[in-house]
Amino acid sequence: MTSQDTSAEGGAVEGGLDEPTDLEPDQGALDLAQPEDTHTRADWEKATAAVLRKARRMTDEDDDALVWDKLTRTTLDSIAVPPLGTPDLLEALTTSGRPTRQGDWDIRAHLGVPSEAEKGVNEELLVDLNGGVTSLWLSVGADTDFATLLDGVLLDLAPVVLDARADAAGTAQAFLAHAADLELHDGTNLGVPAAEATPDLAALASERGILGFVVDATTVHDRGASDAQELGWSMATAAGYLRTLTDAGLSVTEAAGLVEFRYAVTDEQFTGIAKLRAARRLWARVLELSGADEAPAMRLHAVTSRPMMSRYDPYVNMLRTTVAAFAAGVGGADSVTVLPFDSPLGTPETLGRRIARNTSALLISESHVAKVADPAGGSYAVEKLTDDLAIAAWAVFGEIEDGADLDAAIADVVVAREQQVATRKRPITGLTEFPNLAEELPERAPDGAFDGVRSYGAAFEEMRDNPPEGHVFLATLGTIASHTARATFASNLFAAGGIAVDVAGATDSVEALVAAYDGQAVVCLAGADPTYAEWGEAAGTALREAGARRVIIAGKAPTDPDYTDDACAMGVDALAFLTRTREALS
Repeated sequence: MTSQDTSAEGGAVEGGLDEPTDLEPDQGALDLAQPEDTHTRADWEKATAAVLRKARRMTDEDDDALVWDKLTRTTLDSIAVPPLGTPDLLEALTTSGRPTRQGDWDIRAHLGVPSEAEKGVNEELLVDLNGGVTSLWLSVGADTDFATLLDGVLLDLAPVVLDARADAAGTAQAFLAHAADLELHDGTNLGVPAAEATPDLAALASERGILGFVVDATTVHDRGASDAQELGWSMATAAGYLRTLTDAGLSVTEAAGLVEFRYAVTDEQFTGIAKLRAARRLWARVLELSGADEAPAMRLHAVTSRPMMSRYDPYVNMLRTTVAAFAAGVGGADSVTVLPFDSPLGTPETLGRRIARNTSALLISESHVAKVADPAGGSYAVEKLTDDLAIAAWAVFGEIEDGADLDAAIADVVVAREQQVATRKRPITGLTEFPNLAEELPERAPDGAFDGVRSYGAAFEEMRDNPPEGHVFLATLGTIASHTARATFASNLFAAGGIAVDVAGATDSVEALVAAYDGQAVVCLAGADPTYAEWGEAAGTALREAGARRVIIAGKAPTDPDYTDDACAMGVDALAFLTRTREALS
């Protein structure tokens, strides 16, 4: 059979089939939504307002449009994030640019290499490489035995990124001495901090066709910096790096081609995506203003956040890192490191390492997240958040250039974030929400990897580390059905502070409640409002007469507080409440 004419005039396609022109719809006539599925902004406001009124967050007199104010949240960088992305958000955007990565991202494993432990780490990294890892991020020193550590590693196929414990220049030279005449992957990085860049190190990296430097913004993220502060700090550091090398004779393009950026990504999915997209726009602008003739693509390494992880209920860290890895991939990271769930406890073991590398493998090979370039592109909400974050970060960059004290600004963010955690507006599952006092934590050898990291739940972890000996008597009033909601709330709140409770169970009178009491210093009344009204005051008074030194009520404090000393309800400053309770128990 010969090929038929494939032109439009021939009306045929290769293979002899006529073009189905009769099935082609009129251009612009394809409407995927049925008429009953087409809704206006006012329709959404009305439906949403109905829900908020039912939840008593709006009154019948409130205008439906108030839902935008009610549901818009503000980030730690004072960026307003509306509840719904709408086309008007794309009006008057300041920045533009899209991720450059296409296809799979590089799965990068992190390994600490203690002195004289190279053989054991070599076995671990070979397991990682055979299990799907494509590059290695190694915390090493100038005295590291690279021959033992990298035995069996094909350096031309698996990039090695160094992270020196000290003496970054000496560590880089020791690695190059080991590599000698071996061919190195062009993603290999000597890992020298950008602030320590020198012309000699740049020349060494250029001669080998590899990277030499890292702008590691996770160092300020670990101290509690906001997203804009992390981005602004990275641009200020990168600008200083460019000045150093261009003053030494390198072009802006040459210097830019030797550096990689490293950012942390948390389980706040959309801000994570926006942060990485904003980073590329910021760097492109820096290079443009620096006069780069041909700006090389930004090399971006994303790491799942250390501060977001918890030592308690560490298995929840798997969920956090999965969301963070998804955000990193969608945000266009070239390399992604998922930290093992047991990292906060010490040296990760086999299960943690396997889950960490498989997280990226599942996102790439089963969820096909990497099949689409910039999957968040065009999203009204993400595009707006990316633009806002880039603008906020550029302002921070300018302030740092003008000599502003970033440490003081970070301290303010830490206070604001910890206040949100304390009031449980920023919940941490397994720590501030649904804690399990009976859990047995996995034992891991300490490795110091999290030293200096300010965990978002640090204050609650400190309480869990030192639980009080005394228990709170949970004075449950009425039937199980009537007191369960508040009893559960109070129990979880106490557990978040390491405080155990002794539950009275179902009771039908003050006498039954007092009979269950066993002399605890602190009691907490838990029941329904009608029960409180009927015999709550009598119960509190009787328990105080029986020996209780402090009486707490679960729910809003009564108008007549004579028989209670404290109250716990939604929105309470949990940290302050738990501190008071622990003091009473001691």
